[in-house]
Amino acid sequence: MQPERVLLEIESLDAYYGRSHVLQGVSLTVGAEPTAIIGRNGMGKTTLCKAIMGIQPPHARGSIRFGVRELLGKPPYRVSGSGIAYVPQGRRLFPSLTTDEHLRMIGSRRQKSGGWTMERVYKLFPQLSGRKRVSGAQLSGGEQQMLAIARALLTNPRLLLMDEPSEGLAPTIVEELVDTIRGLVAEGVSILLIEQNLGVATSVADRLLVMVAGRIGHETTSAELLADEDAQQRFLGVAPLAETSV
Repeated sequence: MQPERVLLEIESLDAYYGRSHVLQGVSLTVGAEPTAIIGRNGMGKTTLCKAIMGIQPPHARGSIRFGVRELLGKPPYRVSGSGIAYVPQGRRLFPSLTTDEHLRMIGSRRQKSGGWTMERVYKLFPQLSGRKRVSGAQLSGGEQQMLAIARALLTNPRLLLMDEPSEGLAPTIVEELVDTIRGLVAEGVSILLIEQNLGVATSVADRLLVMVAGRIGHETTSAELLADEDAQQRFLGVAPLAETSV
């Protein structure tokens, strides 16, 4: 990747939970093209997301640069303010807030001319329009994911970081999710997708980074990985994609 195209650059990132060395010298770059990080459970993918966003773990060293800004050690609100939005694993909605309250909490403070607005996210997710007064806990899994993405978009990010967005969703909803992410890419939103679902990852991103034991162990393309059943089994522990597709 050419340096002028790099948005996010991580170098030699180590992260610890107590004595547990979870991230071990992680280095990667993300630019305008969508990038997916794949890997088995327990490889450190979610820890990487939290390290980028300044949430956890408590002990980390190395470098996380977004544009010219060094983010390592910065609190989450500073990271978000720099232009990275986070759609966390499990959605992390507030059960006591309605759909509209979730969005107004962000939209009232972060709207800007030409950017994402309440009207625009309701147009992107028309199903949410009829669920404005429904609490986050009463939404379906698919609706919760729509709301989590809409909430992130209202921060008008330059980079959208998504952690396992297809987790727990029915296949038809996953297909809709993939279409939505592709649409965001077409509108110029840069995506860093963390996924264990190989079908989703390869449908969204051509560039794939494989995480193994806290490291980026391999870089490949969707076409190369889809053609290599041995690599699918080795890196993900899955049957060939033809048997596990979206």
